[in-house]
Amino acid sequence: MKPTIFTKISSILLVLLIVGFSSQTILAEEHTTNEHSANAKHEMQEEGFNPGEFVIHHVSDAFEWHIASFGETHINIPLPIILYSENTGWNFFMSSAFHHSADGVHNHFRISHEGENTGKIEELNEQGEVIGLPIDLSITKAVAGAMFSVILILWIFLSVAKSAKRSAGQAPKGLQNLVEPIILFIRDEVAKPAIGDKKYEKFMPFLLTVFFFILINNFMGLIPIFPFGANVTGNIAVTMVLALFTFVITSLNGNKHYWKEIYNPDVPWWLKFPIPLMPIVELSGVITKPFVLMVRLFANMMAGHMIVTVFVSLIFIFASMMGPVAGGLISPVSVAFSVFILLLDVLVSFIQAYVFTLLSALYFGMATSEHH
Repeated sequence: MKPTIFTKISSILLVLLIVGFSSQTILAEEHTTNEHSANAKHEMQEEGFNPGEFVIHHVSDAFEWHIASFGETHINIPLPIILYSENTGWNFFMSSAFHHSADGVHNHFRISHEGENTGKIEELNEQGEVIGLPIDLSITKAVAGAMFSVILILWIFLSVAKSAKRSAGQAPKGLQNLVEPIILFIRDEVAKPAIGDKKYEKFMPFLLTVFFFILINNFMGLIPIFPFGANVTGNIAVTMVLALFTFVITSLNGNKHYWKEIYNPDVPWWLKFPIPLMPIVELSGVITKPFVLMVRLFANMMAGHMIVTVFVSLIFIFASMMGPVAGGLISPVSVAFSVFILLLDVLVSFIQAYVFTLLSALYFGMATSEHH
């Protein structure tokens, strides 16, 4: 039987996952030390492998994009640093400038590696004392990953639109054959049932955009090979913005019946006077709905990445505690479980994109439904 495009893409994704994971495993220890300054590197080597730091640094954002490590040679792509300080105004430079100085300070700024400001850029005075945090608008790894995903999405859908226009009336081929069933699924199984046959078209552009944005970024985060590997949907700032879009669209499209049920619901008067109990409950629901969207997507994608890094850490934990032989013996088990979790995350990626889109459609439907 001739393989379908779904089979081909699944096979390619599986190969990328395994190859990428293998490279990630080999370079894991060097990647961990690369996130610290020279002094932090020396201390870690003396104290041994720190699994907690490895996991946190792997899933957190960064000011540079780590590609690979070969011994003491680290290949990184520096990213733009954009800062505004009340003392010096706007500052523009590349993140590699921090590594060009012995103390990691550039223009009185440095990346903090300890304390409450860990991972943030601090501003220093002439004496080297921390005087505060500048307004940070830097292009981090998560931002760069989101930008790349937007370019990828534009390329995919512009190609699909061109193909659909060129082969009108014919059976879809290639990317069109992959994307078209998903679009029809979102329209027929999500938008229409949740919003209604008469009003769903207004919300389709947003629903399709948020579904494919989440899905593609979920997949990109599972492949630790540049230009993939950025944990975009595992960043709570990204999921917060997506949830805020849903909240704003719901609020702007809410009809009078929707707002009446929030501020003056049809319940016994003693639930509204003298204490507006039900209006408070209904209003809190308006706030908790986008909050749930934000946390669900963030927590699920972050958890998947953390579980994989924990399994990878087992190799170095056994090696540091019992010797290299123990690390080598546990490696097949660790790799097997990690690949299993990665493949499970492929399913989770679909589910989380679907759930976010479905709940958004349900909120839109509740806001625009007519009173019965």
